[in-house]
Amino acid sequence: MNLRPEATVFELSSPGRCAVSLPKGDTPSYPLPSGLERAGGAALPALDELTVVRHFTRLSQKNFSIDTHFYPLGSCTMKYNPKANEVAAAMPGWTEVHPLVGDEGSQGALELIYKLQSYLAEIGGFEAVSLQPAAGAHGELAGVFMIRAYHLARGDAKRRKILIPDSAHGTNPASCTMAGLETVTISSNAEGGVDMEALKAALGDDVAGIMITNPNTLGLFERNIEEIARLVHAAGGLVYGDGANMNALTGVFKPGKSGIDVMHFNLHKTFSTPHGGGGPGAGMVGAGAALAPYLPGPIATMRGKAFALEMPRSSIGRMKTFYGNFGVLVRAYAYVRMLGAEGLRRVAENAVLNANYLKALVEKDFPVKYGRRCMHEFVAMGDIAEGIHTLDIAKRLIDYGIHPPTIYFPLIVPEALMVEPTETEDKESLDEFARVMRAIAQEARTSPELLHAAPSSTPVGRLDEVAAARCPVLCYRG
Repeated sequence: MNLRPEATVFELSSPGRCAVSLPKGDTPSYPLPSGLERAGGAALPALDELTVVRHFTRLSQKNFSIDTHFYPLGSCTMKYNPKANEVAAAMPGWTEVHPLVGDEGSQGALELIYKLQSYLAEIGGFEAVSLQPAAGAHGELAGVFMIRAYHLARGDAKRRKILIPDSAHGTNPASCTMAGLETVTISSNAEGGVDMEALKAALGDDVAGIMITNPNTLGLFERNIEEIARLVHAAGGLVYGDGANMNALTGVFKPGKSGIDVMHFNLHKTFSTPHGGGGPGAGMVGAGAALAPYLPGPIATMRGKAFALEMPRSSIGRMKTFYGNFGVLVRAYAYVRMLGAEGLRRVAENAVLNANYLKALVEKDFPVKYGRRCMHEFVAMGDIAEGIHTLDIAKRLIDYGIHPPTIYFPLIVPEALMVEPTETEDKESLDEFARVMRAIAQEARTSPELLHAAPSSTPVGRLDEVAAARCPVLCYRG
C-alpha cells in the first residue's frame, strides 16, 4: 500500500488552542452514575477555527463528486441534481413542519405526498404508490413482502420460490432471503435477455413470482417482458419489477402496463435526489390492482377537500416512521414539476442517446459482450491486453480525473466495465472520456506498468483491498 500522508487533526493539534468558546451553563449539573465517569481527560485535539476549516476544506477537495468530475458509475446513475431541488427542500414550510402535528396541521406536506404518489403512479402505469420505503433495496423488500402476503391471504403458503434472472440487481436475492423466500436463478440468452426455455422449466405451483430488472443490468431492454409476465401469471405467480433503471423509460414505457404487479422506483437514479453516504433515500413502490391493497402505509388520500394518511386495507404495515424521508420526496416532487411529462421523456431519450453514443466511441478498444443497442448504460470488458485487468483500467482513470465505472458487475460479463454517462452530461464530456479510454487502451499495450501502478496522482495509492476487507483499520492510531 502506497500512502502519501495527509496530516490529521490530531497531528495539527497544539496545546492551548481553541476553536469555540461556549457560554457558561445556566442549568444545574448532576453527577454521572457510578462507573460512567471518565478516568482521565478526553484525548481531544486542540485547534483554532481556521485550522479546522482549512483542514476539512482540503479534504473535501480531494473527493470525487458529480459537481467536480465525470462520474460514469454504471447502475448507480450518478447524475447531476438541480440545485433548485435543494432550494425547494430547504424551505422553512417543509423543514419546520413536525410529523406529529397531525393531518390538520400538515395539509401542505400531505398534498405534496398525494400529488407525488399520483405522478409516480402515472409515470409507472400503476394503480397506487406508497412513498414509505427509504431506499431501493427497502422498496424491493416491501414488494417481496407484498407478494408473500398476497399468496398467504389466498392460503397458498407453498409458493416460496422467487425466480431471478442472472442479469438482475445484486440486492434482489438478498431481499428475497430477508423475506423468508428462496431464490432460483434464471440464465440469460445469447442476446442478454431472459432465457425463455429456462423460465418455463422453472415455473410451477411453488413459484411466488419473478423479480425482473428492465432494462437489466446489462443496459438492455427485456424484449419478452409481456410474455414473461403472461407465463408467470398463468403459473399463479406475480411479477416484481426492479425499477432502478426507470431513468431510461420515463415518458416512453410504463412497466405497469406490461404485466408488472409491483415495482420500486429509485428516486436518486431517475428523479434526481441525493445518492450515497448511507442516505437519506427513497425507494417508493407502485402496484397494480392485485397488490395495491398490500402496499406499505400510510399513504396519502383525499377526504373531501382535505388530505389524510390512511393504511391500505391489507397493508403489510410500515416500512419507515412517519412519511418516509420527506426531504427526499420534496426534491423528487420539484424535479417532476420542473420537467413535466415532455421533460421526463427527454430525460430518458437523452440517457439512451448518451449511452449509445459513448458505447460507439469506446467499443473498438473495449469490446461489449452484448452488442445490440443499449438503453441508459452498457457493459464493456477490460481484458484488452496481456496482464491487464479491469481493476487496472479503473485505477488509471483516476489519474485522468475521471471516477471509474462500476467494475466486475454484472457477474455474467468477464472483466466487466459498467458505464453509465447519464442524461446530464454534454457531448464534450463524453468525447473527453472516450479520448481517455483510448489513451488507456494504448498504454495497456505499450506501457502496462502505468496501469499496474495507478493511481499515481492521489494522496493514497492503490490499496490492498483484500487486507482492507479482512483487517480493517477503523480508527486513528497516532
